[in-house]
Amino acid sequence: MLESQPLFLALDFQSAEEALTFLDTNHFYEIPVKVGMELFYREGPTIIEALNERGHPIFLDLKLHDIPHTVKQAMKSLASLNIDVINVHASGGKNMMRAAQEGLQEGTRDGQQKPLLLAVTQLTSSSDEMLHHELLIPHHMEKVVTHYAQMAKEASVDGVVCSVAEARVIADVCGESFYRLTPGIRLGTQEQQDQVRIATPQKAKVSGASAIVVGRGVTTADSPQETYQQFEKEWNNGYKTTLS
Repeated sequence: MLESQPLFLALDFQSAEEALTFLDTNHFYEIPVKVGMELFYREGPTIIEALNERGHPIFLDLKLHDIPHTVKQAMKSLASLNIDVINVHASGGKNMMRAAQEGLQEGTRDGQQKPLLLAVTQLTSSSDEMLHHELLIPHHMEKVVTHYAQMAKEASVDGVVCSVAEARVIADVCGESFYRLTPGIRLGTQEQQDQVRIATPQKAKVSGASAIVVGRGVTTADSPQETYQQFEKEWNNGYKTTLS
């Protein structure tokens, strides 16, 4: 399912009513969607149930980061929601990531498929300057992200969330089957906003991303459906397109 639908639409709305109305109004049926903290913390499991009823593959983007036992127990609960992808922060370490995978395995109900577990390497809003001066990490971004990806693979995680800039080197180091989900995707004409390491769908495809996440580039567009289709075309065709 995920291989054939590699574009997740981020539902960064404040309520289920807003999110579902947006999907209905713009005729987004059964497309993969991302539910993040903003929406899940307000609506809880009810938004997941509503999206499941509408046939949407779901990436639950909560970025868990806590002691291993807490993360394992949380994942056991979240696995029962019938989601397709979920994530943790790789900076929580190998034991935490292993515990997350164990929790998903134990919490997945009979007849359901275990959600894909991804580890967030570094946010696309992060920069080398931030790593060096705020987090006191002396290495460059690519080295840090690649190290986190290697840790995730050793912890039996299914893949990572990374920027397009690191997708190819992660594939080289961890293998093509190691899933690489890349946010920070914009069309060439769109604003960078609060993200630093961004790329176009075409760049993501040729750089080795397994899938992409698109949010405000579609949800704030004048013609969301037409813009979404442009993202799809650039990804599928591997070259830049223009709106008609």
